[in-house]
Amino acid sequence: MSVARIKAPGLNFKDLIMVVLIAAAYVAVSYFVVGFKSDQLVLAGIFISLYTISSITRKFVLGFSIFIVYWIIFDYMKAFPNYNYGHVHIAELYNLEKHFFGIHEAGHILTPNEYWRIHSVTFLDVLTGLFYLCWIPVPLGFATYLFFTRKREFLYFSLTFVVVNLLGFVIYYTYPAAPPWYVQYHGFQFFKATPGNTAGLNKFDQYFHIDLFRSIYSKGSNVFAAMPSLHSSYPLIVVYYGIKNRLGWANLFFITVTIGIWFSAVYTSHHYLLDVLAGILTAAAGIALFNALSKTRSLSLALDRYQAIIQ
Repeated sequence: MSVARIKAPGLNFKDLIMVVLIAAAYVAVSYFVVGFKSDQLVLAGIFISLYTISSITRKFVLGFSIFIVYWIIFDYMKAFPNYNYGHVHIAELYNLEKHFFGIHEAGHILTPNEYWRIHSVTFLDVLTGLFYLCWIPVPLGFATYLFFTRKREFLYFSLTFVVVNLLGFVIYYTYPAAPPWYVQYHGFQFFKATPGNTAGLNKFDQYFHIDLFRSIYSKGSNVFAAMPSLHSSYPLIVVYYGIKNRLGWANLFFITVTIGIWFSAVYTSHHYLLDVLAGILTAAAGIALFNALSKTRSLSLALDRYQAIIQ
């Protein structure tokens, strides 16, 4: 069926009631799964508002519902911590990092994280914090650009993003792993109730006298989900679609941010180099998998219908 022949439906009372019921159901289910949080009301309110304000905002929120569904799944992971389903890898990953990427200094072998913790400088503390702040705005900003300029590419990018995350979640549950900062603060003993930690990003907060990263990491879904680094996957997806869509100089910015996030993940002790490499491979696998799926007739027809709704 041609996309041009399908029209997005206008808002009517029945649609409005359905949207309100969906939002209310989300808040109610969230209460029983992860407990009530004000963020849930904010998300529900944004969804209802954008759906009702205008046809443009309605199409926008329907398109970005792909990301909303991802966020809900990610949030609900709190109720099913991966350490309940498998052995948490702490010393094994730390020693493997030393074996492949160990740095010799003063008669000791250090992981790259330990090396940068000793040799940190204020300039890098600030720069890595700025890079790490990009991992959400850059993909969402890029998705917004595609939404208003290339609807089909927007759907491809958004669904690739979800596929990469689902692959990452599978690895989280099959290979629970502690981040480098966990070893720095707790050693190799497993403490399942360990809260999130800003680690090296705390220096960014201290420099600007704010609690930005502390507030972010206090809401983390799972401390033991360091492998793979999905922070490293996200910007790579942007780079892929930026190059695919021939965005010129913008791609230089995307590549710079990507490399910056990779370095920041290690510098701030949030990920090992092995985690970063695993994140890169996960992104590559997710992109390849979606490209294969997108060639199937069933998915192509489904995307035609979805594109028609947000066109």
